[in-house]
Amino acid sequence: MPTKAEKDAVTGQQIRGHAWDGIHELDTPLPKWWLYVLYATILWSAVYVVLYPSIPGLDGYVRGTLGYSSRTELADRVAEAQAAQAGFRERIAAADMAAIAADPELAGFAAAGGRAAFANNCATCHGQGGAGRPGGYPVLADDDWIWGGTPDAILHTVRVGIRSDHPDTRISDMPRFGADALLTAQQIDEVTQAVLALSNRADDPAQAARGAAVFAENCAVCHGETGQGNPELGAPDLADAIWLYGGDADAIRASIALPHAGMMPAWEGRLDPVTLKMVAHYVHGLGGGQ
Repeated sequence: MPTKAEKDAVTGQQIRGHAWDGIHELDTPLPKWWLYVLYATILWSAVYVVLYPSIPGLDGYVRGTLGYSSRTELADRVAEAQAAQAGFRERIAAADMAAIAADPELAGFAAAGGRAAFANNCATCHGQGGAGRPGGYPVLADDDWIWGGTPDAILHTVRVGIRSDHPDTRISDMPRFGADALLTAQQIDEVTQAVLALSNRADDPAQAARGAAVFAENCAVCHGETGQGNPELGAPDLADAIWLYGGDADAIRASIALPHAGMMPAWEGRLDPVTLKMVAHYVHGLGGGQ
């Protein structure tokens, strides 16, 4: 084992008293630049403790001589943003949906604000960009609307919801033709084929012909004689290729026998009136508005 005074012949560094298979440990000092950085960080940490909030305690924390608070900074930034937006929001509050769309400046602001509000509140069900989701969450980017796709109609739907607790909520209750024995199983099969025939997809033309009479007696009053739907009643178009709960024979038969009753919350009271207008403007601009 080497003595403390022994030095490495190659590096000139003193050899420490440890060796492994002929490999000796050198007593190499740390680089000076590294030590200077270490000392600087120690010094900066001491300065930071004095100036900024740092050390927690049982009844609070060391607040620092500068009195800085990230919460206060955030509140100030939010207040600045609200002040900067106040003019736009006041104009939107005083304008109707048509006036907002006609003003490029307001329209751009409303679209940006609506996009943010939609992402926070609506995208969970309707998907990003209004792409919709299986199981009764409609696509908002197509041109098919149960309750109408004008800006005012969209605003009203967003405001009062569907089957919500709002006193003016939109409600469309389709009879339970199977569950309440309003139609026989054979009649339901026949009217299913009649509905498929509206979009030229019937599998059994004879059944579809018999179901046409059942449709006229039980369904046309809401859905129209040709299945074109009625937005005033919330009756969907049955002649297009867009289906909320599926458009094959089994899905249609199930909807006739025991209709779905989807629900959308009312956003009035949850979102302020200006934000409601911005959401409606954004949704209308997704590409499927009327």
